Amino acid sequence: MNKDDIITLSEKFISESPHNYIGEETAINPQCVGLKIFEAPIFAFGAADDELYARYKSFDIIGSHFLLPAEWLPGAKTVISFFLPYTAQVNAANAKDCLWPADEWLHGRYEGQSLLRQLSEYLVGILTEAGYKSVAPSSDPRAAMGNAEKNIRFTSNWSERHVAYACGLGTFGLSKGFITKKGMSGRLGSVLTEIELPEDFRNYSDVYEYCAMCGICIDHCPVHAISFEGGKKSALCSDFLDKVRERHSPRYGCGKCQVGVPCERGVPVA
Repeated sequence: MNKDDIITLSEKFISESPHNYIGEETAINPQCVGLKIFEAPIFAFGAADDELYARYKSFDIIGSHFLLPAEWLPGAKTVISFFLPYTAQVNAANAKDCLWPADEWLHGRYEGQSLLRQLSEYLVGILTEAGYKSVAPSSDPRAAMGNAEKNIRFTSNWSERHVAYACGLGTFGLSKGFITKKGMSGRLGSVLTEIELPEDFRNYSDVYEYCAMCGICIDHCPVHAISFEGGKKSALCSDFLDKVRERHSPRYGCGKCQVGVPCERGVPVA
């Protein structure tokens, strides 16, 4: 089992999964029937003992509730981070206005996250079958416990964005989204494993290096939660997501800061 095997099997899993397409029984409206959610995933592989993970325990980054890779999986050697880019159809639908999320985006956020979890659990399965203990933190009960026990809002005991940064997958944007070589519009996931794989090079040194600081995401935010001075105000964003959930439960989302921006489908030119 090597990096190419993991990437190839994951691409095949996504391309062949019926859950990557919205069926008639789940479609919010008839126009969403047959909607393809994700393009092929991209990957980055990092060392489980990377010094960045210990730094994430600092209060000014995440906090002491952040769990190290070895706390999730004793003996972990590699962190596998991946990004599933949304299709152009999902992005285009959500870029039509800056008011409420498009139905296509709601499917991407809800059904898409379910598919991402399936991919994570599939990778855990094939790695375990190959003889390497593995775990997907997002599917672990401890992921749900983290904030509830400590009453900490807007942070997680396993942040997919910070993990992706450590692995070399990309950097943060002004909106606090994450910019990869395939852009910002999509979903992040990760798996920890005992197998030791060559780590990818982090070809950046600043947490906002891929962000052009153009400010277009500021204009796109329906609740004016983003600014040059303060970045993103998570409370305002969260309150809006609650309103979306009230209208579309169990689905929710927004994503206006991720579409119609230079970082939607790639790393923008400064």
